Amino acid sequence: MLYENFDLQMWITLGLVLLTIIGFATERLPIEVVSASLIALLMIVFHFLPVPDLEGQNQLNAARILGGFANPGLITVVSLLIVGEAMVRTGALEGVASTLYRLSGGSIVRGLFISLIPVAAVSSVLNNTPVVIIFIPIIGAFAERIGVSVSRLLIPLSFASILGGMTTLIGSSTNLLVAGVVSELGLPAIQFFDFFIPGVILASLGLFYVLFIAPRIIPDRAPMASQLASEDRQFIAQIEVLPGSPLVGQNLSDGTPELLSEMTVRMIQRSEHAFLPPLDWVELKEGDVIVVAATRKVLIESISTLPRALHPSPTRRQLPLRETNDESSYPTSSTTEAWQEGDQVLAEAMVAPASNIAGLNLETIGFRRAYDCIVLGIQRRSQMMRQRLTEIKLEEGDVLLIQGPPQNVRELQNSHDVILMELSQHLLPRYFHAQRAALIFASVLLAAASGLIPIVVAALTGAAAMIVTGCLDIRDAVRAVDSRIVLTVAATLGLGTALQITGGAEFVALSLIGALHGLGPGAIISVFFIIIALLTNILSNNASAVLFTPIAINIAAALGTDPTPFIFAVIFGASCSFASPIGYQTNLIIMAPGHYRFMDFVKTGTPLIIILWIGFSILFPWYYDLPLTID
Repeated sequence: MLYENFDLQMWITLGLVLLTIIGFATERLPIEVVSASLIALLMIVFHFLPVPDLEGQNQLNAARILGGFANPGLITVVSLLIVGEAMVRTGALEGVASTLYRLSGGSIVRGLFISLIPVAAVSSVLNNTPVVIIFIPIIGAFAERIGVSVSRLLIPLSFASILGGMTTLIGSSTNLLVAGVVSELGLPAIQFFDFFIPGVILASLGLFYVLFIAPRIIPDRAPMASQLASEDRQFIAQIEVLPGSPLVGQNLSDGTPELLSEMTVRMIQRSEHAFLPPLDWVELKEGDVIVVAATRKVLIESISTLPRALHPSPTRRQLPLRETNDESSYPTSSTTEAWQEGDQVLAEAMVAPASNIAGLNLETIGFRRAYDCIVLGIQRRSQMMRQRLTEIKLEEGDVLLIQGPPQNVRELQNSHDVILMELSQHLLPRYFHAQRAALIFASVLLAAASGLIPIVVAALTGAAAMIVTGCLDIRDAVRAVDSRIVLTVAATLGLGTALQITGGAEFVALSLIGALHGLGPGAIISVFFIIIALLTNILSNNASAVLFTPIAINIAAALGTDPTPFIFAVIFGASCSFASPIGYQTNLIIMAPGHYRFMDFVKTGTPLIIILWIGFSILFPWYYDLPLTID
């Protein structure tokens, strides 16, 4: 045994495992600090206490310990995070989110059911990492639409993908690693659907918990900015029915058009005529101006479905003056809209006390000309106006919803007339790059799913393409990469390597198995499953799969029984990486966007592990005819 030769190194490694678990669980130090400290300790320990191979070379030198940073899995995760951020920034998945919201009827459970069942099904035949990446922005947009924190929904997303991967041979890298070890040991190869039936039964049991129980356990981890932002504030805005608009010809007698369904129509102005509710008889025509009341969230969504319609048309007073009064001398639309190119920010600004613009309307002020921004909406606490946006006389304390380039919005900080609300700033999606981003994303998925190129190559190429084509700038790409993910994955991979080389992992596994002497195959396989399920949340699913597969075969041989159910126990047990963010890469992927802590996974994942253990302990002895006791 390896641990007999490197006893001291093994015990030190086991001690570092314990310290790491305590550090992650207590959260007294940031997870990245714990991870960086672990890497440093591993390098120091094995520099002074090397683990030589047969040629006398240190198996745990600094290069080996730091090898986790170059791990293809980590590079894949980082690259797909960048690709996913580009999909969010371009709004390429808004349509999918809208469809999900419409089908769900605003219900969390129904929305999860509609989205997670396909996630589990697709994860059975595709790598679940890109599947989760696809659905993170979809779930995020859905959460925003129904008004709940995204933290309530992303853990169920990751868990559903893991459960789906338990059903077929290619559903997870865990399954493939087990199959590889089995083949190397000279046993019959595992076929595609060999464990499909027990896998589906266990996955269905887990999905019931994920859909109906997990969302009630997961704490609300909304970011501070979203906690402080007022999402239910109603703004008065106006929507112009532009040529070719889908609103043309819509008859209000049939109910509020779908594009306006989340808004309250206050007035419709047609030329010099103003129509007030009830508006059942009105048929919308080109040139109509619809005055609506809507929340900021709804207005943001409308920008993608009704581009430019929310931008009040500039009048003579709003346009830059020329020396002549001739109509033709006024700037063309291309000139007046030049400032709208590139990134756009939505922000709120309050009309300051003693402001020079109080008592004036936007048309008189020439707000667009003065600030190179436009006002999309006005909110006034004391009343709900029924006027065109450009005709409302501003009052001190009014809140303006403003759109403009980031630099122009920031310049409002220097204005004495308005007070910019810093936490209200929101970068609008780059809708003009949405099709480009969707094409790149589809190419990445197709290349990875088809096996044309390795997933790491496809993901890295896709990330580079998103940056090169302008779907995402380099600063946003860097911000999309969470340091916690990089350091945690690299550190735990180094720790896993040390556990295997020093014999620590084998020592723990064999010691635990030795305590099961005298039990029947049905009882032993149950305990064997829970041991793997617990350790996979420490070692990772892949390390557990490689470590326990030979042990499973040896146990079956000692018991004189078929090794197949014990091999499948490794597959299912190693997939139970629900109680730790380091157990599986999809957990790490959702950690940052969900604003999770280490203990959130412990609280939510541990009941799921127990449920699957109970289900496994009942199913496998019956399905494979394994007695619980020895006669």
